[in-house]
Amino acid sequence: MRAIKVLLIVVVFAATGILLMRLLFPLPELPMETASVAIPATEETMLGASILPLDAEHPDQSGVYPLFDGRDALAARILLADAAENSIDVQYYIWQMDTSSWLLLDALKRAADRGVRVRMLLDDNGVPGLDNVLSALNAEENIEVRLFNPFTLRSPKLASYLFDFPRLNRRMHNKSMTADGAATIIGGRNIGDIYFSYGEGTAYFDLDTLAIGDAAGDVAENFDDYWTSGSSYPAELVLAETDGGLQEMADAVAVARASATGSDYLEAVKNSQAIQQLANGELDFEWTDVTLYTDDPAKGLAKTTDQELMIYRLFSNLEPPESKLSLVSAYLIPGERGTELISGFAQNGVEVRLLTNSLDATDVSPVHSAWMGYREDLLEDGVEVLELRASPDQQPDSSLAQMLHGSLSSLHAKTFAIDDQRIFIGSFNFDPRSARLNTEMGFLIESPDLAQRLAEVLHRDGLFYEVKLTGDGSLEWTETEESGEITTYDHEPNTTAFKRGVVKFMSWLPIEWML
Repeated sequence: MRAIKVLLIVVVFAATGILLMRLLFPLPELPMETASVAIPATEETMLGASILPLDAEHPDQSGVYPLFDGRDALAARILLADAAENSIDVQYYIWQMDTSSWLLLDALKRAADRGVRVRMLLDDNGVPGLDNVLSALNAEENIEVRLFNPFTLRSPKLASYLFDFPRLNRRMHNKSMTADGAATIIGGRNIGDIYFSYGEGTAYFDLDTLAIGDAAGDVAENFDDYWTSGSSYPAELVLAETDGGLQEMADAVAVARASATGSDYLEAVKNSQAIQQLANGELDFEWTDVTLYTDDPAKGLAKTTDQELMIYRLFSNLEPPESKLSLVSAYLIPGERGTELISGFAQNGVEVRLLTNSLDATDVSPVHSAWMGYREDLLEDGVEVLELRASPDQQPDSSLAQMLHGSLSSLHAKTFAIDDQRIFIGSFNFDPRSARLNTEMGFLIESPDLAQRLAEVLHRDGLFYEVKLTGDGSLEWTETEESGEITTYDHEPNTTAFKRGVVKFMSWLPIEWML
């Protein structure tokens, strides 16, 4: 009885504390005035003049140009910002404070300084340390900043989870950048050096696509839905005013531009021909059917039904694979339903190959602890399971093409291909968080070329461990070098017993629902 009384007292104190903190740090009232809207593409801009005639030649289709290489992906963004004349809309989950991030932020400010309207919609969980800079930019004449599901307690920011966890646990994971309503870039990359294949520590393999035509218009319209959603708050309602943010940014940009990393990035921008070729009508777009799939932003407020979730609509509209499924996910947790679906394909004779991070390559060990529980069932049903090898010799000047030949550190891409005919490229990790908590977006592209290129990557030696079941039901990892040399492991390769023990312990915790 005494224990029950103590528990009740603790619960009362906790509830009182949560209520008090919510009263002290409430969400601001959303403004009633009409929000800005996307500016349609027009031939009065350089991008519009180059793209709209191509669009007219390909009615009801979109032009896509994949951005495999990280340097190219950053250069395309900076050059799009430099080319814009009317508007730029950017929507990102993470915007770091490193070289690539400052260079792109500087490009956006330059655009605003010459009269381009810049709208930045950023998830507030992914912009730590940027309050002063974002506040200052938001005060600029041509820049609007909004924060998705903002933290009302700014310091220590993460303490807000203690009294507002259900709301703050839902994040905006979308990633897009659209210039003049005519050209857009979406995919798996956030803004930061690791996402553009450069920097100390982890460097990610990822994938974006530059798109024009109907797809760009769809992304612009979707941006407006998020911009005006009940989770998007104007920065001035959340961030304190600052008079030093622009100087802080200018100092950081100067350091970035003068650094060796910055010099390499700027050289990549200088040498990139993609946007100039786009302007000249020379870029080799593939014109095809492209469908944008995205979550309703109401998901950020837990106001969507299962049938309204992006994952439900995507797979409800997809014909099941007949011969091949190639799936790449950095953070793969298929769940019972996903495992049953994938295994069913394999049992029906479909060649199913899954690629995710190995334990030594992942940057989120709790996700691997959940993934571990599904490997045996998938393997028993004939699914081929690959885990990416970490590379201890990641070189700063590695392009994606070089990394695909063995200098890759960690996987961040989220993509799948069906029957070598269509491919999905976007932000969606195949895990419970992407399915039910975070908002997501991506393109389903009818492209045999891109689909086959993804499938070919998953058949290369030297990149992965192939996970197999042994005769006694245990797992083994086979590492095949390009030379043909084979090494077999009876435990998670290149990991310590301590790390394996920690991950095993995490697998017992009831946390899968939020991973």
